[in-house]
Amino acid sequence: MDFRVSHCFILVDDHEKALGFYRDALGCAVRNDVRFEGMRWVTVVPPGQPELEITIETVDSYPGTSPEDKQKLSELLAKGLLRGLIFMTEDVDAAFERIRATGAEVVQEPMDQAYGVRDCAFRDPAGNMIRINQPAKYPPGRG
Repeated sequence: MDFRVSHCFILVDDHEKALGFYRDALGCAVRNDVRFEGMRWVTVVPPGQPELEITIETVDSYPGTSPEDKQKLSELLAKGLLRGLIFMTEDVDAAFERIRATGAEVVQEPMDQAYGVRDCAFRDPAGNMIRINQPAKYPPGRG
């Protein structure tokens, strides 16, 4: 049996600010930008993995959500507490420098982790954590 992730969703407070990060800083391509009955959702695909669609949506994308719950979700976004995505690359240091040059908020500069990756982290404009990693050259304990 073969399973692969084809879609994931990330909640943001502003589509345009999010596109400035996902499209312009990370290099994702916009696949869809759909507006329907007052809602909007945008899908982007990361470079090198066009089969994975990341849907960027706001709290307005959930028509059945109460105004109180939308307010609570918006407050969580404002706190920057939402977990985000982890991307993999072959050169995390080069990716870090390219993304940092766009003005993205740096959370962590590239560093080797004890669990076998070299990674760095950014926050998207809504506060979602975006990590980028590459496998360590040597497995933990063998470097």
